[in-house]
Amino acid sequence: MANYIMMMGTSSHVGKSILTTALCRIFLQEGRRVVPFKAQNMALNSYVTKDGLEMGRAQVAQAEAAGLEPFVDMNPVLLKPTGNSCSQVVLMGKPVGNMTAKEYHQGYSLKAFSAVKEALARLDAEYETVVIEGAGSPAEVNLKANDIVNMRVAKYLNAPVLLIADVDRGGALASLVGTLELLEEEERALVKGLVVNKFRGDISLFAPAVEFLEKKTGKPVLGVIPHIEAMGIDDEDSVSLEDKSETAQDRELELVVIRTPKISNFTDFDSLESEPDVALRYVHDAASFGTPNLILLPGSKNTSEDMRWLEASGLAAKIREAHANGAAVIGICGGYQMLGETILDPLHTESAFDSTPGLGLLGLRTTFHEEKLTSQVIASVKNLPFLGKQIFAEGVKGYEIHMGATEFLRESDKHPLRIEERRCEACDAVEGTVNEEGTVFGTYIHGFFDHDGLRRALLNALREKKGLSPLAVMRNRYREKEESYDRLAAIVREHLDMEKLEEIMGERNGC
Repeated sequence: MANYIMMMGTSSHVGKSILTTALCRIFLQEGRRVVPFKAQNMALNSYVTKDGLEMGRAQVAQAEAAGLEPFVDMNPVLLKPTGNSCSQVVLMGKPVGNMTAKEYHQGYSLKAFSAVKEALARLDAEYETVVIEGAGSPAEVNLKANDIVNMRVAKYLNAPVLLIADVDRGGALASLVGTLELLEEEERALVKGLVVNKFRGDISLFAPAVEFLEKKTGKPVLGVIPHIEAMGIDDEDSVSLEDKSETAQDRELELVVIRTPKISNFTDFDSLESEPDVALRYVHDAASFGTPNLILLPGSKNTSEDMRWLEASGLAAKIREAHANGAAVIGICGGYQMLGETILDPLHTESAFDSTPGLGLLGLRTTFHEEKLTSQVIASVKNLPFLGKQIFAEGVKGYEIHMGATEFLRESDKHPLRIEERRCEACDAVEGTVNEEGTVFGTYIHGFFDHDGLRRALLNALREKKGLSPLAVMRNRYREKEESYDRLAAIVREHLDMEKLEEIMGERNGC
């Protein structure tokens, strides 16, 4: 039987995911068979497993920290907001339909808990330690009756809980005390310790607050974790975009990501953001568009509505104008679909619109169907003409996750990618589209920019267009991630009472 530790927060975005990731790496370093778990995740940043199942990206980062290939038992329920208090419900990696918040919380969530228990049973049988992440706050009294991700899980497992607050937001002491007050006695008993996260400055000055918390709540404060700059770990959802600062503006290449209302999988651009010659910005309005060298259109949970928002906001006109003046444009997934001429949704799979005009920069027509394509792929770039350069790459690993089927309408457009493996089976499929001039390119492959050589080749094409010398490949994305997990683990290990944590985890098994 595994032992457990559960991370809950006083609210969303207090650092539960990151601290769960840290513990996964710490326990891996100690030689344990450790696995992350989150019963229900609400996120638009999703991932596709090797067997074609969909799960939240936060658990993917945690799996990597634990030295594991991600699999869907780590996140049995995924909610993907579609707007208007409605979400697509993904159960054990497969979509089961769109539901309103009321339909889900009052009718479906408790049914889904049976899948949660089955997943936990499989993890319990295979692993020594399960690090569990909650969601939001466990003290939302209006949601508790049907909540399946916080105290229902803790009580089911008799799992010890650490309650986390974000001191950087302010009000951390009140939020910890107030959350405990709102819990039932049985639930309060499961909270074995408190953690204050994202502290800036001299931690010794926080000692009176620690003393107050321990006296007021009767719970030990296991740690005051410092704010960690530039962690280099994938963010969970678009709320994290609020914390993203613009990269240095004196760098040679200016890239903008169009931040649409239904943006998804923006982690596709994290590897670009870390390049030494790239200044990357997320743009939400026409006034801040600027004069970028490269415009990036991200994935979307509602491509038709995001395309209409682009037109209404004036950003579509800015994109067309910038392209006419020499800027390159690249779209991923939903962004790829927006680059085309038309988006059709006859079954109203994503929106109420039968047809939506696209940007018209590529000769594409996309039609949405009910079936979602989810698969990991390995592709090759056979000959991508981009800004006058011919780009080649092998072993481009990523994943597809989209509803639409895309038709090619222009003979002048080229299709430079070949998918050679899909869901671990040999394949030979055309993928991606680039215009005749080599200035607009789109692909369905998430993770496209994580290929070190391909990413640098695209950036060097931008550099040479500006009259700058190309740079050598200087980064290894895999090694950087591993170093980031180790750095995070070292910081948390230093500032968290690991001896007390071991004692808390041992109590559950009567050790």
